[in-house]
Amino acid sequence: MKLQDFHLERADWTRERDREALREIRLEVFVQEQNVPEALEWDELDEPSSHVLARDAAGQPIGCGRLTPLHKIGRMAVRQPWRGTGVGVALLRELISRARALGWAEVSLDAQVSAIGFYEREGFVAHGEVFDDAGIPHRHMTLALTTADRPAQAAAESLPAGSRSEQADTRLALLRQARYRLMIYQPILPTDIYNSSAELDELRRIATSGRGSEIRVLLHDPAAALRDSHRLVALAQRLPSVMLVRTPMEELDLAYSSAYLLTDSGGYLFQPDAGRPQGRASANDRSGQAPLQQHFNEVWERAVRATALQPLDI
Repeated sequence: MKLQDFHLERADWTRERDREALREIRLEVFVQEQNVPEALEWDELDEPSSHVLARDAAGQPIGCGRLTPLHKIGRMAVRQPWRGTGVGVALLRELISRARALGWAEVSLDAQVSAIGFYEREGFVAHGEVFDDAGIPHRHMTLALTTADRPAQAAAESLPAGSRSEQADTRLALLRQARYRLMIYQPILPTDIYNSSAELDELRRIATSGRGSEIRVLLHDPAAALRDSHRLVALAQRLPSVMLVRTPMEELDLAYSSAYLLTDSGGYLFQPDAGRPQGRASANDRSGQAPLQQHFNEVWERAVRATALQPLDI
């Protein structure tokens, strides 16, 4: 997987070069693509807000976002050729990091309905009814910035992952730290993984936590896990609306041999070879997690629903 070459930088609305770069992106994305009236695009919050710019290797502006004095993230925009490359995630995480650094207890945003899933994957929770803004349906979302939610201010905490027993302990610790969302990638699903009572209890807790809870699982051979009566599969059958299982279909994806667990608290457990116990893990390393999350999202979009796992009639 080749990661795109871009970088982030702070931008100052009062500085002409920065202002023109921000305006260029927003005019293209909001005014030209989404038909937002230009008069509604600029407001009195632009000057006092904290802005962030993404630029490509040549220094061209490719994405932007802002953090306003009202504790809101807004004007998130990425130019079309760079969508799906991690630019949007990087911009959002930088703005969240700035909110944490300011000591804010919460940050909010008004998400276009089509982008709600993107923000939910970063821990935001939707509230209230859908409303219209500049002719586009939106919904209000918030993210609580509690002490436990401050990985950007602390060094990434490594976890042991050099043996099966260490990985079992780390996997359970990560599940206990997760709040509402998980991503699990398993080419194969051995009976000693996600099959203990303690792990199943945590998976059930996450799946039933409400507030947009969701567990996404990618399995190369879900039918084999079903034949083995794996308890993760049984749980997914009982909770099909929040435990979503898909199967990769493309040859390139099926050749992928690594396995990983990603949590919404920034933790991950990665095995380069799913058949070997060696790996690496961290309790709170979102930058280390980002390439794995990008890979998961790309494969997820290409994968198909695991039809072998029909919900149980209970």
